[in-house]
Amino acid sequence: MTRFLRCGREALLVEVDDLDAALALYAALHAATLPGVVDLVPAARTVLIRLDPAVTSPAAVEKATAGLRLDGPGVTDAGTVEIPVSYDGPDLAAVAEHTGLTTDEVITLHTGSPWTVAFAGFAPGFGYLTGGDPRLDVPRRDSPRTRIPAGSVGLAGRFSGIYPNDSPGGWQLIGTTTARMWDLGRPEPALLVPGVKVIFKAVSR
Repeated sequence: MTRFLRCGREALLVEVDDLDAALALYAALHAATLPGVVDLVPAARTVLIRLDPAVTSPAAVEKATAGLRLDGPGVTDAGTVEIPVSYDGPDLAAVAEHTGLTTDEVITLHTGSPWTVAFAGFAPGFGYLTGGDPRLDVPRRDSPRTRIPAGSVGLAGRFSGIYPNDSPGGWQLIGTTTARMWDLGRPEPALLVPGVKVIFKAVSR
């Protein structure tokens, strides 16, 4: 089921059933380059379409979006980033116990296949990564931490992610990286944007 919600004259929020549908819609909209659409913001079950009201209208964008085919690939390929990780996170042993794996097997699965940035949110530079081994699907912590250091690598549900700055959070922390997720000195401040493939590489601290 698809639901369209008007956000004033300059945006339209499209709600769909699940993450796969949201990514398929995002890819279709990205490929369609609809007149007047100035930005697309995907999320777990929605895509926000920002538009220029001088060029188009929410009604016109809704009609065009409803007519798109969503049987193409998901997120558009935006390149590959390798992230070095020291697998020294405080929840690594708990993740291993929850999944019935050894800590070495958790690391092998986390580094064994590329992840893809499905969408960004929570904080500037925080990418929600999908496509990992389903055996790494673990719940969030029962009690969130009040402070998680920048560069912490975590798991929550079907996602992996890297905290771009010190912040509270409830993800299961399995490692740390020195890679900077958010840097205003770069042309594109966010290292991880939708469509980027991420390869985790185990390194020593």
